[in-house]
Amino acid sequence: MRRQLQPELLDSLPPEHPDALHNRRDLRLINRLMGNHRWLVRTLPVLLAPGDAVLEIGAGTGELGARLAARGVAIDGLDLWPRPAGWPVDRTWHNTDLLGFAGYAKYAAIVGNLIFHQFTAPELSALGRTLCRAARVIIACEPARRRFSQICFAGLAPLLGANHVSRHDAHVSIAAGFCAYELPQMLGLASPAWDCHCRETLRGGYQMIAVRRS
Repeated sequence: MRRQLQPELLDSLPPEHPDALHNRRDLRLINRLMGNHRWLVRTLPVLLAPGDAVLEIGAGTGELGARLAARGVAIDGLDLWPRPAGWPVDRTWHNTDLLGFAGYAKYAAIVGNLIFHQFTAPELSALGRTLCRAARVIIACEPARRRFSQICFAGLAPLLGANHVSRHDAHVSIAAGFCAYELPQMLGLASPAWDCHCRETLRGGYQMIAVRRS
């Protein structure tokens, strides 16, 4: 599949709209089925050095960040949506656009779950230049770009009770996902400065670990 970006319906809804609330429920199921949070919670902490501050971009409902904080990770969140009620009380929530955020220099590690696919190649290139100035670790879970995944989700969606927002957004998210080493290449994480590992999972996930070489 050729990578294609289309607007996601969720981005047009206020946070408390019934369709947005239903979509959050669907995303929890999707993350569980894909194993995204489990992989990130298992993988990120071992990559951190003592004292490393972590920023989750596109932190959404804050569930991933809360799980990482429970593991002792010093994590802040960034999203256009308001601070979730369950976000750790001692951690910061940046309510802003990640492309215009000016505080990346504070963070040694960046984590993103189902967020990088929402941006064009030029936007990812600009974001990568910003992240590379300070970050030592960048880790991401995204959709793997497969026509088969779109077909599978279309069949699975009625069984999950997914609403029209989730069905639409899953289809376009997969079309905007990544294959092979596309994401680190778009972010400009060039060798030999960065050690990058990418893999596609049987559950339709695309996982990237990028660590700056000393």
